[in-house]
Formats: sequence, C-alpha cells, structure tokens
Amino acid sequence: MATPSSWLNYQKTLYSNDALDFYLDISQTGITREAIDTHQALFNTAFESMQGLERGAIANPDEDRQVGHYWLRNPELAPSETIQNQITETKEAIVAFADQILAGEIKTPSGNVFTHCLLIGIGGSALGPQFLHEALATDQGLMIHFLDNTDPDGMDRVFNNLDDHLKQTLVLVISKSGGTAETRNGMLETQNIFKNDGLDFARQAVAITGEGSQLHQTALSENWLHIFPMWDWVGGRTSVMSAVGLLPAALMGVDLDAFLMGASRMDQLTRSTELADNPAGLLALVWYILGNGKGNKDMVILPYKDSLLLFSRYLQQLIMESLGKAHDLAGNLVEQGIAVYGNKGSTDQHAYVQQLRDGLDNFFITFIEVLKERDIKSITVDGTNTSGEYLLGFFMGTQTALSQNDRKSLVISVKDISPTSIGALIALYERAVGFYASFININAYHQPGVEAGKKAAGNILTLKNQIVDVLKNSPAPLTIEQIASRLEIDDNESNIYIILRHLAANRSLEIEGSFHEPGKLKVGLTGK
Repeated sequence: MATPSSWLNYQKTLYSNDALDFYLDISQTGITREAIDTHQALFNTAFESMQGLERGAIANPDEDRQVGHYWLRNPELAPSETIQNQITETKEAIVAFADQILAGEIKTPSGNVFTHCLLIGIGGSALGPQFLHEALATDQGLMIHFLDNTDPDGMDRVFNNLDDHLKQTLVLVISKSGGTAETRNGMLETQNIFKNDGLDFARQAVAITGEGSQLHQTALSENWLHIFPMWDWVGGRTSVMSAVGLLPAALMGVDLDAFLMGASRMDQLTRSTELADNPAGLLALVWYILGNGKGNKDMVILPYKDSLLLFSRYLQQLIMESLGKAHDLAGNLVEQGIAVYGNKGSTDQHAYVQQLRDGLDNFFITFIEVLKERDIKSITVDGTNTSGEYLLGFFMGTQTALSQNDRKSLVISVKDISPTSIGALIALYERAVGFYASFININAYHQPGVEAGKKAAGNILTLKNQIVDVLKNSPAPLTIEQIASRLEIDDNESNIYIILRHLAANRSLEIEGSFHEPGKLKVGLTGK
C-alpha cells in the first residue's frame, strides 16, 4: 500500500491524457517532480532541435538529409508543397488500390481474387508491417505472410504455407534502394516459385521503393501491378506510416485514418514545451537518468497483451539502431546506446523475472498495460476473477516484487489495442528517441554500423567466390593454408575454413580428412 508521501509523488509525476486515454507512470523509477524540473533546461535544447527537424532542417548531417517521418501523419508540417502533395497523394493511392484488391476489382491474370499477400523486406521494411499484423490484422483483409531473411529453409516454410494459394497471392517487394541483398534474394526465390508454377509474377507484384532505384526500374520494365514511393527523408525504422506500413495495413483491413490520427495526437502531446507535461520528454528523461546518460541500464519491454508480442522487437530496432553510435555530433568517441529486449507478460515473467528481481541490477522495465480485456464479456475463472484480472494481478504483482528489491520500472497504459492506440505508441517512442538523442548529442538518423556489416558481408561472399575459383584451378585437394597462400592473404584462414565447412554441407566436394581437424583437412571441387 502506498505511503502518503509515495502517493503524493505518484500524483505529481503521473502523466495522463483524456483524449487518448493514455497514462505514463514513472513513480517507481525514483524520479521526483523536483528532478524533472531540474532537467527542464536540458529538455529545452532538445525541444529546439526537434522543432528544427519538423520544420525541415538537415537533422541527419552525415547523410545531408531531412528527417520527415512526423510529416507522414500531418502533411501540413512538411516544409514544401511538393512533399505535402506526395504524402497526401500516396496515401490516397494506397487506399484506392487496397480497396480495389479487397473488393476483388483487381484480379490475378487467371481471374482469381487476391486472398493472400506475401511481403518481402527486411529491417524496418518488414518489422513495422509485422508488428501491425500481430497487433491489428482483421478478418476482413488478406492473409499476410513474410519473407524477412535470406534463410532458404525459412523461405521454403513460407512457400509451403502458401502452396496452392500462390495463384491468389499479391506480392509486395519493399526496398528503398532496390539492392538490399536479403530482399533481392527473397524476390528472386519467389519469382522462381511463380515460374515453376506457371504464374506471371509481374502481374501479381507491387514495388515499394525509391524513384529510380534498381527495383523501381525492374517494376517499370516488367509492368508490375503498381509502384509506391519511398523517400530519402524517411528512414527504414521510422517508415511504418509511409507506404511501407500503410499499404500492408490497408490490405489487412486496418483503419489508416485512425492509425495516423493516433500518431498525430501523440505528436501534439509531445510538442508541449514543459517537460513534466510532455510524455515523450518524460520517457526520454527516465532513460537518461536511470542510465546515467550513457545507457548503463538495459531497457526491458514487457507488454501485458498477446497482440503486442512484437513490440519489443520493433522498439529494439527503433532504439538500438538510432541510439547505438560510436561518436557524438562533435566527433567525440562516446560509444552510446541502450540495449533493448523483452517479450510479453505474463508468459515471460516466468522466464526472466527471477533474474530481474534477484540477479544483476543492470536494467529498468517498461510495463505496458492495456486496460480493456476483450471485446466480449468475460467469465470468472475462479468464481470471482476474470482471466484479464489475473493478468492485471500478475503485472502489478511483478512490479511490486521488483520494487521491493529496488528494481526500477515505469508503466505505460492505454485503453485498448486499436489503430489509434498503436499509432500513439509508435509516435511516443519515435519522439522519445529524438529527445534522448539530443540529450546525448548524437545523430539518431543514420546507421554506419549497419552499412559496415553489409560491406563486410560482401567481402565474405567475394572471398567465397575466390576460394571456389582456386579449387576449380587446382588438380588436387588443397589444405586451408595452401588456399590462403594462393589467394595471397594472411590471417584469414579461419574464414576460409568456415566458408569451406558451409560449402561442404551444401555442395559435392572432395574431402580428405575431417572438418573436426581443420589443420589436417584437404578440400577439392568435384565436377569441375
């Protein structure tokens, strides 16, 4: 039971909004109203930066780009009439196209109505739509499947699930550049399946891509069903309210107006100049204080609702890709970031709450509470309590148990799971990320580490091809050291070994020795 002083602090620090039926409770973080007021000056600087971003300033200096995902739900904010029209016209085109698909007015070449959808993308081009699908998909829309990796076995599982439905499947290929390897591979694998089944891929395909990209040119030349735009001023991890998320959502039967309205309303709340009255500012402040401004504490996301299962994964990309940076805007080495993980309650409190309460104190928890249990009346499962009241008990009990051991937590509460509330939650975290990035003076809108990983992957594939060429030109099997010598490379034998081991599991190679004794191994290429 709360003491009078803790009850007073609860009232002073609780943020709530009637219109969105939204609450943010930070009383269990140890942060007082006085501490909030102390950080007002820090927030003022972040707020000014956010205002500049929304007005069209170059907010991503490393790539010399504007950052405009806030314009997507409020086009009037966009700095030019051209961009305003692009946003409005694209949304109208999405609604019209989706309505025609769902009404059966656009059919496959064989005259079938579309009943399924296959979305091919990766990162923000898949995770946003996947989250919306888990949270909001209706039985009025298409059944959606995802290819979000270059794992052949995973692709086969998806293709097997589609099976006879392929002739009624609309394919969405999403890639800004059109050259993303995982998406390209998924597209080529899908085209091959269509070809083998005697189907016309192009007449069942839609591209969402940047103008002039490789994918854009392919879709034009092959006369795909439709092409929707992606813009340089929208990053992948904040693209869910562009065509990337809106088209799949519309095909799922989601109310796009309600989704965008929820985000727009939250944006308005997060434009408050008073830190204590700004939910995103408060959220960013919690991260900043609990992590000492250096990300010293991990962020555990625990939504108590099955439909929010993917929210922690969605936030993992949004937060870690945005905030995990080596250098600040002045070029200083800072190595910033916040590790994010989680799943759902009460299921996963059985998995890791034991450590959270009694183990290493290197985290804070964000509980997400959904007030409405379900759309129909609930039964009592023990004569007194409903299943949803048990869920409430587990959530509150877990927070109490953590608090008893001085483990910090905060609670975000929404009325229900709806397009409006999901739009609001996404907007809340997008703005909190922007504020926090200003607090620590880093660029939240580029991803040099991701690009470095792509480049390194390309180098590995180049090495693989060089190894195959060496084996083709060798009359006898070679040791790993001999392969390295012929490639004139040093200190890369382990990579050669790993590549050969993979090739051996998937190709017919001539092998002398064993992969369990790398130093004695010799490998040749059969059927040269």
